[in-house]
Amino acid sequence: MNGREVCFRTDDGLRLVATAWGDPDAPAVLFQHGGGQTRHSWKGSAEALANQGWYALSLDLRGHGDSDWDPATDYTLTRYGQDSVCVARALGRPPVVVGASLGGISALLGAHGAESAPFSALVLVDVTPRMDLNGAAKIMGFMSERVLEGFANLEEAADAIATYLPHRPRPKNTDGLAKNLRQRENGRWFWHWDPAFMTGRSRPGLALRQEDLLDAARALSIPAMLIRGRMSELVGEEHAREFLELVPHARFEDVSGAGHMVAGDENDAFTEAVARFLGDLDRP
Repeated sequence: MNGREVCFRTDDGLRLVATAWGDPDAPAVLFQHGGGQTRHSWKGSAEALANQGWYALSLDLRGHGDSDWDPATDYTLTRYGQDSVCVARALGRPPVVVGASLGGISALLGAHGAESAPFSALVLVDVTPRMDLNGAAKIMGFMSERVLEGFANLEEAADAIATYLPHRPRPKNTDGLAKNLRQRENGRWFWHWDPAFMTGRSRPGLALRQEDLLDAARALSIPAMLIRGRMSELVGEEHAREFLELVPHARFEDVSGAGHMVAGDENDAFTEAVARFLGDLDRP
């Protein structure tokens, strides 16, 4: 099944690009990637759900992939949450949101701040209101390391990823990496996102209180699910337990063999977990 490009506008005028699969009139599932990733992270899962009767969309968040970079460099979690709501409203019916890391926690905030329920259900992928700070620092360190310098070629980028993710086999063919990097006029390759996402004054997590995230979780009333990578450096067992206490109606899946990037590490197991959750929902 071939995907097709669709576009949305945020309330501050940015163009957001998505790939969509399936019948546009079917119940919608909106995939939101983690920080530093692109919509291509979800291709396999989105295609599988479209084959099961869902309208599956994978979105490039602002400043990422083919979506616009923000000239005001507003990359706060609150702003990303507002973007989620804008896309949901444009679809004309509340979608299920499947969000990894940045894409999940911002959707949680968006649901909490909206006047009426923008989403029909929420799947958080390896993200909770409280997380391991050392793990977060490791992730941020990897993202920041080459943000200005870039890579001489795709092989060098593949080596850096393999060092960061030693549990994942290094790809023999690096062509797929071209979707996550941009080659500039000087020939060097850079991550496919705005450097201001990491270096600007309005970065994710700034000007946000821990209690805001906890309050958003407590207020969550729609069907919810947490999918954790069992080897996650970000979400420990204690963080998952706390989330399930805050959202007692939520379901939980612990994916063996997966780290923070659950869908990339164990895509089949991840997709099956999401499909089971969606199968139990009342489709509009």
